[in-house]
Amino acid sequence: MTTDTPPPKPGLTYAEAGVDIDAGNTLVDRIKPAAKATARPGVMSGLGGFGALFDLRAAGYADPVLVAATDGVGTKLRIAIDTGHVDTIGIDLVAMCVNDLVCQGAEPLFFLDYFATGKLDVAEAATIVEGIARGCATSGCALIGGETAEMPGMYARGDFDLAGFAVGAMERGGALPANVAAGDMILGLASDGVHSNGYSLVRRIVERSGLAWGDPAPFEGRTLGAALLTPTRLYVQPALAAIRAGGVHGLAHVTGGGLTENLPRVLPEGLGIEINLGAWELPPVFRWLAAEGGLDEAELLKTFNAGIGMALIVAPDRAEALADLLAGAGERVAVIGHVTEGAGAVHYRGTLL
Repeated sequence: MTTDTPPPKPGLTYAEAGVDIDAGNTLVDRIKPAAKATARPGVMSGLGGFGALFDLRAAGYADPVLVAATDGVGTKLRIAIDTGHVDTIGIDLVAMCVNDLVCQGAEPLFFLDYFATGKLDVAEAATIVEGIARGCATSGCALIGGETAEMPGMYARGDFDLAGFAVGAMERGGALPANVAAGDMILGLASDGVHSNGYSLVRRIVERSGLAWGDPAPFEGRTLGAALLTPTRLYVQPALAAIRAGGVHGLAHVTGGGLTENLPRVLPEGLGIEINLGAWELPPVFRWLAAEGGLDEAELLKTFNAGIGMALIVAPDRAEALADLLAGAGERVAVIGHVTEGAGAVHYRGTLL
């Protein structure tokens, strides 16, 4: 009696399973110059190690407290993927993290990114990371590490996801908010558009409008996709300058939840905020979104930044000087309200729409 031995199965490789290690190595080599361009005092190592090193003393800190933030870009990624315009989405990623850090009074020091995709396109991934590096350079923080994950079966072909991790520092005793009091003035810094929040609603509104991403935007001269991909404004350097000048009691990055939800986050118990909606002009993109989506003013103010991307709560006797400093740094500044006695909520007067 004989037993037939089955033929050996052909060997498999990781590449045949959908993961190309060589492509990952090529990507690291390509993005090293962009990461190196973000180097700042304190950086001790470049890309490629198992971890990234940073020297707080070399960065100028004597008694530092570390502050960390993490975020993503949300469904704005869908527009970047569908249009193929991925060069600025990395700026959004950095901004969503470092703009939060500075609200705690911290200087962003370094950044790490996580890029996940079903099939690694080296050119596309490099373009995205180069955008991350530009955001880091503008914010004064170093891109010192990250992770690229090629995960076939987890993402549809062409899809990807991004997450970011920022670490900053402040000298002990410098945390914000601090000393917020009734009578403090609120300086609003203009946004550059929708930034990176509310895009699930934005996409529903665009779908309802019947417009394609390549059609002219009804509210400006570019295509609709390009207009809605305008990156989140980076407020770090002007905000840090204002903090160092003195008189800043708190900052609020106006992200998901809008002015309605984010301003109360800096208030101690027993205080509220009054906002004058006539203090600034609602940008055309929000006017279009409100009209096309049938949004009432309360929904607009709770979903979008409505034209104010960062708010500073400042001592009344420092408001004029700080407004001048911020304007000199390139910000469009408006005095949009003040802190009041009462329950911790935002009260609006006037109208935007």
